[in-house]
Amino acid sequence: MNFLNRQMPFKRLLVTCFFLSCAFVLSAQLTYGTTGLLHAPTAEMQKDKTVMLGANFMNREITPPRWDYHTLNYYLNVTIFPFLEVGYTCTLFTAESLGLKPYGYKGFTNQDRYFSVRLRALKEGQFWKHMPAVVLGTSDPFTSSGKGQLATEKGNGYFSRFFIAATKHVQIGTEEIGVHLSYLYNRRIDYHLNGPAAGISYNPSFHPQLRVIAEYDSKDFAMGATYLLFNHLHFQVELQRMKYFTGGLMFTFNLK
Repeated sequence: MNFLNRQMPFKRLLVTCFFLSCAFVLSAQLTYGTTGLLHAPTAEMQKDKTVMLGANFMNREITPPRWDYHTLNYYLNVTIFPFLEVGYTCTLFTAESLGLKPYGYKGFTNQDRYFSVRLRALKEGQFWKHMPAVVLGTSDPFTSSGKGQLATEKGNGYFSRFFIAATKHVQIGTEEIGVHLSYLYNRRIDYHLNGPAAGISYNPSFHPQLRVIAEYDSKDFAMGATYLLFNHLHFQVELQRMKYFTGGLMFTFNLK
């Protein structure tokens, strides 16, 4: 009995460490395959050398107008340094939308490809206690069909955006709330982003594997959640405009 009593504190310590490690694992954005909320960017960063592999079902209401049908995407994302994250995302086209059906093709036959980059300028609390973290970033910045120019309404660059984001975590009793503000911009006419975005995230202390998110992405309001399983596997769901379902799966691991 005495032996068992001596073991209990150690067991509690292991359980506590497990839950704390879950609480600080961040999730990826469904559309862009980068660290963030659902669509709105944040200034949170993954742990150094973190690799994220993911795939999503994307409702047509969540995509730029180029997709008037439900589609899929998949991505690879690596936090190369603690301050630098790079992602590569592919979004699928159907043969019908590309005019390839008369040639015998059908279903998903091609894909749109683009890079994303996030650079942390300031860490949270770096110079004073209440200082927010700040990140600069971009996704799909240039169009290859426009001689390397900034993405516009012509050519590709459908997911183009530039942003600056700030994040501050606020302690309320035993709970912690993430508050995220950002400003987005691009030059596209068909999917113009030019305005503020904001969101909140919450990992409940009683079940930190769950992360609940509410946001305004400069266009729409959305709510969603991510769930961490086995410390590596993320399930993510969202309701765009509170009614259109999108969901995905991400596997994450650390190279160290």
